[in-house]
Amino acid sequence: MDDPLDPGLYIVATPIGNLGDITVRASGILRGVSAIACEDTRITARLLNHLGIKKRLIRYDDHAGERERDYLLGLMAEEPVALVSDAGTPLISDPGYRLVRAAREAGIAVTSLPGPNAAIVALTLAGLPSDRFLFGGFLPSKDKARRDVLAELGGVRATLVFYETAPRLADTLVAIGDVLPGRDVGVARELTKKFEECRTGTPQELMAHYAAHPPKGEIVLLVGPPDDAARDDYDLDALLRAELAYAKPSQAAATVSKATGLDRKLVYARALELK
Repeated sequence: MDDPLDPGLYIVATPIGNLGDITVRASGILRGVSAIACEDTRITARLLNHLGIKKRLIRYDDHAGERERDYLLGLMAEEPVALVSDAGTPLISDPGYRLVRAAREAGIAVTSLPGPNAAIVALTLAGLPSDRFLFGGFLPSKDKARRDVLAELGGVRATLVFYETAPRLADTLVAIGDVLPGRDVGVARELTKKFEECRTGTPQELMAHYAAHPPKGEIVLLVGPPDDAARDDYDLDALLRAELAYAKPSQAAATVSKATGLDRKLVYARALELK
């Protein structure tokens, strides 16, 4: 018989699709805790049913506040409590970090179990440079804000990794083509499931494919880093025109200057000419 778990918080990564990806250690921890804090009790209940485990489930999601955190902190001070997300590793585009921070501040033991993560799986599949990457979470839903983020991060010499939804994919690919022209892009969807797909190409090629084959499921979007030539020779006019469609010259200049490292006054002067 396994030794009982010590009181504290146990962060448990769960499968992102294929339930066979649950680790032996994760299964053992879920069996040993007194309660499980989760985003959606129905989704976690399905996983537990697959594992033959019955546990008390406590909802802890984006809407959880201080009262819910205090309750969980009091519980984990006396008993072992697991934290899971609906899929993948908790705290990655997930509100759990507040609970972890509060637990550490309260002197409660925190243990994290490694496991599935959609961003990492997609990065290993896409064939884009993986020596350096930046995870950007979900891109904004509004076009101007989305383009601002792409412009801001476009100068980073690393592969960019985002989460995206199927209904917004087409608009996001258009924005990438406008703001970061010439980049390699990857779209990974339905990871670890029966219809897993990872497709790479230019934004235009991917737009054409998904216009003919509307995507379903959750998506990881990858944007390759600028090549050596692009780092030294930005297409300033293209970047400015993309921003000027939605912003004043001063705002466009600030965004493009930040993304490229070019002098803001020079960029602003060019923005005025183009406007």
